[in-house]
Amino acid sequence: KTDSVVQFSPEGKVLKSFGGGMFIWPHGLDVDKEGNVWVTDAVGCNRIPKGDKRGHVVVKFSPQGKVLLTLGTQGEAGTDAKHFNSPSDVAVAANGDVFVADGHGNDGNNRVARFAKDGTFIKAWGKSGWAPGEFHQLHAIAIDSRGRIFVGDRGNNRIQIFDQDGKSLTVPWTQFGKPSGIAFDAKDQIYVADSESDDVQNPGWEEGIRIGDAKSGWINAFIMFPWGDPRTTAGNGAEFVAVDRDGNVYGGEPAPKRLQKYVRVRP
Repeated sequence: KTDSVVQFSPEGKVLKSFGGGMFIWPHGLDVDKEGNVWVTDAVGCNRIPKGDKRGHVVVKFSPQGKVLLTLGTQGEAGTDAKHFNSPSDVAVAANGDVFVADGHGNDGNNRVARFAKDGTFIKAWGKSGWAPGEFHQLHAIAIDSRGRIFVGDRGNNRIQIFDQDGKSLTVPWTQFGKPSGIAFDAKDQIYVADSESDDVQNPGWEEGIRIGDAKSGWINAFIMFPWGDPRTTAGNGAEFVAVDRDGNVYGGEPAPKRLQKYVRVRP
């Protein structure tokens, strides 16, 4: 079975891989400061094969691929401290606390769940809706250098920003399109992947990766996805984004099944 996690060199050479057969739909990923790899299984209840015990979990791997911790209950959706419902993404804070964007579908939990480093449940916030602190299809979560929690509230076409206790810090940001993925670089720039904007789901916007200042929210660059067709809802642009220390940008494109590297050519 194909490994779910693959590590590449900057030149694209495969260095290691692991996690084969462990997930139905490996979706979100984060690497903590110790090099441990966290992966979410965002499979929906209607897509779990009969008798299959996988799904609805967040798994922590060592850098070598050994399972160190599992959050959630395999194959079971729920709303309590021991269950998720299609967790989309995960982010680990500097102190080791773990934040999970819980709810890929509109009928998911639509909440952010916070855990201690050892997996102890701390709290959760959010529910389905359109008001501040409410969500529709949480698709991304990331933490900036100041420890703020950025949530890609994709169903509501916005990013919401919280402190680590769930307090809303600003009005939602709508200037980044329909956010599917969020990342930050060492210069406090924010990178937001928009794979879903089209004439149907978000008219007037284009698919691509928007880059801006994480403090002000001001956009200063845009990497357009040139193959996007605004007449369709294929969502074939980058759903996930990362940036390396040299400023090169990586877009994960699920529909074409590829990882695209954009090389930084200017300071």
